[in-house]
Amino acid sequence: MEIECIPFKQTGYFSNLLCDYLDQKKSLAPFYSRYPTWNSFKDQIEEKEKTFNKEHRHILVEALNQQYQRFQQTDETKANIARLNDTNTFTVVTGHQLNLFTGPLYFIYKIVATLNLTEALKLKYPDYNFVPIYWMATEDHDFEEINYFNFQGKKIKWKGPQNYTGGAVGKLETEGLDIVFETFAQTLGKGNNASQLRSLFEESYLKYSNLTDATRNLVNTLFGAYGLVIVDGDDILLKKQLIPYVKNDIFNNVTQTKVAETITALEDLESSYKIQVNPRAINYFYLASGIRERIVKEGDTFLVNNTDLKFSKDALISELENFPERFSPNVICRPLYQEVILPNLCYIGGGGELAYWLQLRSSFKAQNVPFPMLLLRNSGLIVSEKQHRKLRNLNIETEDLFLKSNSFINKRIREISNINIDFSDQKSHLTAQFKALYDLANQTDASFFGAVKAQEVKQLKGLANLEKRLLKAQKRKLKDEVTRVSELQRALFPGGSLQERNTNFSELYLEYGEKLIPSVVTALEPLSKDFTILKMETL
Repeated sequence: MEIECIPFKQTGYFSNLLCDYLDQKKSLAPFYSRYPTWNSFKDQIEEKEKTFNKEHRHILVEALNQQYQRFQQTDETKANIARLNDTNTFTVVTGHQLNLFTGPLYFIYKIVATLNLTEALKLKYPDYNFVPIYWMATEDHDFEEINYFNFQGKKIKWKGPQNYTGGAVGKLETEGLDIVFETFAQTLGKGNNASQLRSLFEESYLKYSNLTDATRNLVNTLFGAYGLVIVDGDDILLKKQLIPYVKNDIFNNVTQTKVAETITALEDLESSYKIQVNPRAINYFYLASGIRERIVKEGDTFLVNNTDLKFSKDALISELENFPERFSPNVICRPLYQEVILPNLCYIGGGGELAYWLQLRSSFKAQNVPFPMLLLRNSGLIVSEKQHRKLRNLNIETEDLFLKSNSFINKRIREISNINIDFSDQKSHLTAQFKALYDLANQTDASFFGAVKAQEVKQLKGLANLEKRLLKAQKRKLKDEVTRVSELQRALFPGGSLQERNTNFSELYLEYGEKLIPSVVTALEPLSKDFTILKMETL
């Protein structure tokens, strides 16, 4: 396996906000507590130690032991859960939706980044223990985002159970996934790797009755040997600890006030920064069988959207204190919930996730909850031995693959053409000639200046059009070359996007089998600011 790295900024696939964060731009410093460096983890540990008590640890371990009751734990995971009782144990967390069969490949990268960081931290700080956590987004209710995965250019989709009316996806029955299994199984073909994939899907989705349990089994099978601990926040024991923070949000509007202030500050800082999420007056849903609907206030009454449920303030407080499991945080309050119940140091997420986390620090501070360090997950492109050979034979630089399709082809045609298609010299010569005319215009009549300018624009535009026509002609002449490089780029960047945002791990597992995940674990470096290209050898 060969590994090549290029800076995230050079890929063109990451936002200005994220690139500025990776560069530790000073103007962004107020929006996070500590940037993740090896030395900064010591201060984060000390801060979390002061606020996370033993009682919270015992509640967490009790909840996890209950959640794992129906599952076969690996020795590594069992040991990590037990360690969470110890005051010298801390966590690193990543989270993700319950995407069917893990969804896009970056799900794997998220978890690997979490595993690698905890292992590296143990080497740096041997007196402490570090537990990797995967937070299952069981309470999400957007079924259309999770009910499919892509395999070899096809979308393999689950229609869902017949009686599905909405609500938290984690509670969904796995009805209908037998049909998905048959479709997927037929697509896989023969061989040992195909058999293992069939077994993995069948053991998870056909032997467990709901999506939460199916996902836990799937992820546990893939990563249990590394000691990964899977947390389901839809848990009454854990939700009880959230009660005072729910009250703060619903009755004092702390979240809305603080996050809105941060959004204004970010927008004033840089117009190119995209705001990921906006706070509401109340940032909690009411969660019950078949529903997950927003809680809204009208006058002195609290309503549950799209239902007949109504509460006075006292009645809502009573409902919260007696049934905390019925209150589900939205995307803005879920991070706070996570940090309240876990002895956490760092959250690992994608660019969009980190962007909305950067909106939240003031809200955490107002509620005396330590803000975790934020680490961009690893990103990767897996290149097969055959594809690598083609790249080498075609003399294509890896970084050129990240260009948009048209720019990639144009650059390639200019490189291999036997005539010069770049008219930069001619444009420079023309600009110099017109500079002399501008000097003449300034010495004579100012009205002549406008005529010179119009003529310059016209002639430069004419040169640009000639350049485009010549390039187009060369594309036709070199059609075979264009086809080869285009097909190669499309294979590595399906749908014109990063491989990790489209391809499911099963497509690569079919080729590399059990070697796939260990290879990814080896290749990805914690705290890296580079995009990783993995050139994998065929088995």
